[in-house]
Amino acid sequence: MKILVCISHVPDTTSKINFTDGDSKFDTNGVQFVINPNDEFGLTRAMWFKEKQGASVDVVNVGGAETEPTLRKALAIGADSAIRVNTAAVDGFQVAKQLAKVVQDGGYDLVIAGRESIDYNGGMVPGMLAGLTGANFVNNCINLEVDGTNATATREIDGGKETVSTSLPLVIGGQKGLVEESDLRIPNMRGIMMARKKPLTVAEPVDASAETSSVKFEKPEPKGAVTLVSPDNLDELVNLLHNEAKVI
Repeated sequence: MKILVCISHVPDTTSKINFTDGDSKFDTNGVQFVINPNDEFGLTRAMWFKEKQGASVDVVNVGGAETEPTLRKALAIGADSAIRVNTAAVDGFQVAKQLAKVVQDGGYDLVIAGRESIDYNGGMVPGMLAGLTGANFVNNCINLEVDGTNATATREIDGGKETVSTSLPLVIGGQKGLVEESDLRIPNMRGIMMARKKPLTVAEPVDASAETSSVKFEKPEPKGAVTLVSPDNLDELVNLLHNEAKVI
């Protein structure tokens, strides 16, 4: 079984975020980047298939040379090889088109993507990738088993969980639950040294225009001052909720 894990290069949630050019561009200065958490769950699951079923695991990213340390980390975790599509990730459709070419050229049986990246939270790429490649698709996936060409997946739905049977080729949008957080892997020294020798291929992009563009970024408004109300003064609390907060 050939597995491709899609890796997004995203800012660490502890990083301080700023914008430039009239708030139209994200300022990367001083920002620490990591593997997208949803993708990390998928990569760990892929490692399980590699160890238990002898699968081969490649990782792919759409981005410039600045994303290569993130791909090298994925290699240090245990992926066999990496592919970087040499173009900036502009929007979901453009990224899905680039990934579709990699999937078709590589003949992958299973593509594991995160259901969304934590920077833009678009949640579009896995579904579009499945549509472009003609693969089956399961989103919000929290468990996956593969037996030959048959697959059983569990996904979160409103109010519960749903287990479905499908077949390869398959694209999943994975998330927390696909593996336990305690099972996530930290690269050790041996893995880091081996990652330096593993192939990282730079692929040229296909012609794919972006269908959307970012007009402006805006930070959330700072939290306002807290108004303390005595527990004995319920009339004042009701008045504030009604006339100031306007929630009742």
